[in-house]
Amino acid sequence: MQKSPLQAARQSYQPKMPVALLGEVKLKEGAATQSVADQDEIKKLFPNTYGMPVIDMEPSSEVVRHDEVLNVGVILSGGQAPGGHNVISGLFDALKKMNPKNKLYGFLGGPSGLIEGKYQELTAEIIDEYRNTGGFDIIGSGRTKLEETWQFDNGIEVCKKLGINAIVIIGGDDSNTNACVLAEYYLQKKCGIQVIGCPKTIDGDLKNEMIETSFGFDTACKVYSELIGNIQRDANSAKKYWHFIRLMGRSASHIALECALQSQPNICLISEEVEAKNMTLNDIVEQIVEVIVDRSKAGLNFGTILIPEGLIEFIPAMRVLIQELNDLLSANDEFASLEGDDAKREYVKSMLTPASCDLYRSLPKGIARQLTLERDPHGNVMVSLIETEKLLIEMVSKRLAQLKAEGVYKGKFAALNHFFGYEGRCAIPSNFDADYCYSIGQTAMHLIAAGKSGYMALVRNLTKPAAEWKAGGVPITMMMNMEKRNGKMKPVIQKALVDLNGAPFLYLKNHRAEWADVNTSYIYPGPVQYYGPTEVCDQPTHTLKLERGGK
Repeated sequence: MQKSPLQAARQSYQPKMPVALLGEVKLKEGAATQSVADQDEIKKLFPNTYGMPVIDMEPSSEVVRHDEVLNVGVILSGGQAPGGHNVISGLFDALKKMNPKNKLYGFLGGPSGLIEGKYQELTAEIIDEYRNTGGFDIIGSGRTKLEETWQFDNGIEVCKKLGINAIVIIGGDDSNTNACVLAEYYLQKKCGIQVIGCPKTIDGDLKNEMIETSFGFDTACKVYSELIGNIQRDANSAKKYWHFIRLMGRSASHIALECALQSQPNICLISEEVEAKNMTLNDIVEQIVEVIVDRSKAGLNFGTILIPEGLIEFIPAMRVLIQELNDLLSANDEFASLEGDDAKREYVKSMLTPASCDLYRSLPKGIARQLTLERDPHGNVMVSLIETEKLLIEMVSKRLAQLKAEGVYKGKFAALNHFFGYEGRCAIPSNFDADYCYSIGQTAMHLIAAGKSGYMALVRNLTKPAAEWKAGGVPITMMMNMEKRNGKMKPVIQKALVDLNGAPFLYLKNHRAEWADVNTSYIYPGPVQYYGPTEVCDQPTHTLKLERGGK
């Protein structure tokens, strides 16, 4: 594999780990746990994995022999996140340290690899090529859900063929929910296959009282913040553009918030705040226009605005409209047979409720069309394809033209739109993510060696130096509740939204007026650093530091 000089240098980087994982490890079990909600329902669905204790790992002076050969399978599930390769590297190194005869198999293309028996043995030669690299290309990923009995049974047959004793699923909340379902089924079947999950998502919404952060969030936010800082430097140099920047994060606004804390833009919209205040699309436009007008009075016709990817769904009236469109257009042959955008637009208007029809009419035609285009497999609007930044530019421009006609606004408005998504998902992991992910992989292997199943690998105390991090495991059932999915109540890991009473959001709230005013407050974070002083290279996110009581 051809490498850039940075890739080659990063290959030799040795991730830092908690002291507890450096030698022999012993497990300390805490009290029994319960789910965050719907305890009776979750307990009934998971009788074998419910109520298990939280596990802490501590250094041990006792030397343990691992004579039994263990074979482990690993799956990358869902979207990419920086550090996935290091989870696999940590898992591999711990597995081989216990017994060189142990084998690690990677299931290719995500969970479907387990179902279809597509795999590759991961050797030292392969692993060494991927240490400290971004991406999931070592075995590929996929979004197949493990929900059906036949899938579980296929997995048993594949594991028997390979002599696999345990499966590690690296994924987000849905993937780890699937891991818990799989663990429960295999315990019921007494087939001897353990299942361990690892917390992955750049969106940052897989966290709770036990999981401090999901891996990949740190790197992705640093990459996006570098790009935002570059744009802000350009804006402050050219002094002629407003940059509307949409960032990944459909279900929560953690990325937008963290990037705002790192770069201090003029405006940062937070979806959860929009919902809590019951704001309309026009309310958001007015909020943006107010800042633009104020800055224009000082001759500053430029600025930056951060927009969460999922904003549109958090606007209450828009959410109602989207739900009506989902119900109306799902498997609608009459709509599908119509030719031309105008005919489809008129059909939709005739079928909506009056309030939703008025909102639909008010939208720019391009955005209205996007709402009726391609659907996901469940027949729902693909919100990630809606170019919210372009919608806001068009509406803000229209409103400023009205104010100019009234003599209220005398500035110039020129806007550029950006969407930062894939730029961050496969970046070379930051030192934090390289260390964190390697530790998660090691932790997962120690849980397997102890015979555990239905756990998520846990590394905490993350604002301290890596040596002081604490490793362990948390029962996946502890993080679950019941939610309606596709019309049915299902057990799922509870998503973490931005806490409007939490320290990270309150910091933004207390500084947003200062960042919006005529004095330049931009921060230019620069590229993710890998070499240099620890205060540059090894720091966690601002979000994590604020949540843990610092800044």
